Amino acid sequence: MNIQQLEYLIAVDKYKHFGKAAQACFITQPTLSAMIQKFEEELDVKVFDRTTHPIRTTDVGIQIIEEAKRVIDAVNELKNKASLLNNVLAGKLNLGIIPTVSSFILPSEIFDFLQENPKIELNVKEMTTDSIIKSLKSGELDAGIIATPYDAANEFYQQFLFNEELMIYSSEDIKKDSFVVPEEIDSNKVWLLEEGNCLRTQFENICALKENSLKPKNLDFLASNINTLIQMVDKVGGITILPELAIPQLSDIQKNKISRFRKPFPTREISLIYYKPTYKQKILDEMALSIQNSLHTKLSYNKNPEEFVSVKPQ
Repeated sequence: MNIQQLEYLIAVDKYKHFGKAAQACFITQPTLSAMIQKFEEELDVKVFDRTTHPIRTTDVGIQIIEEAKRVIDAVNELKNKASLLNNVLAGKLNLGIIPTVSSFILPSEIFDFLQENPKIELNVKEMTTDSIIKSLKSGELDAGIIATPYDAANEFYQQFLFNEELMIYSSEDIKKDSFVVPEEIDSNKVWLLEEGNCLRTQFENICALKENSLKPKNLDFLASNINTLIQMVDKVGGITILPELAIPQLSDIQKNKISRFRKPFPTREISLIYYKPTYKQKILDEMALSIQNSLHTKLSYNKNPEEFVSVKPQ
């Protein structure tokens, strides 16, 4: 028996398919099948019922899988402690990030953190907040980056990362020395993200908005990312909301379309959520600190916090 066999067992239990499990473990299916069969023969147990589709984990197998997970966790914790004793930040981390944040911090803050810590293996997935929470509960993720406060995330530990101003992106001519009054925004000209997106909810909370009437009546359109909204404003007209971190990625012409709301300026709070305690705590703490330090001088909120107000994402 070895650690790899336990990892293979867990993978087959997760995917209920030997081929998919082998692909996830980066080995051939015959090798994975042979290793699991050898494990079953060694312990004289039947972990999987191969006659069903999808493959079923037997009653005995369910208990074996649970024990295998505990063993893997213990091994990972041992590796992590060894790294800490050697003053090396190392290990694997599965991280979920909401799309309205990932595209702005992944190519900068996250990449910088990984370059400084080359022994960390980071698996990042763009996911909705609800999907992140479900994946944390199932153990598929170690941590998530979401907009907070979020009621469904109350059972997790939350580590604050940054406050980010929410701004207007408009095709209309707005004087640079003036501010946008939420009550004066024409809801018929607003482009919003799809239902369930926290940034959409925050915009609605700021301005009490509904979907706009600029789109053709025969178009059923739900934007899933910020870049799509930018393109709609550029090509069709109207307005949308952008987080401050999106601004550096705009062209000079597009930056002229940015305006601020009136004071107090609306912001969204972004946090790292996870279960605690965890043997990956040192990685999480260092990653959070790296993001905080990198964004401290970039974001307007940090200059005059009293001028801002947080907007709930739900």
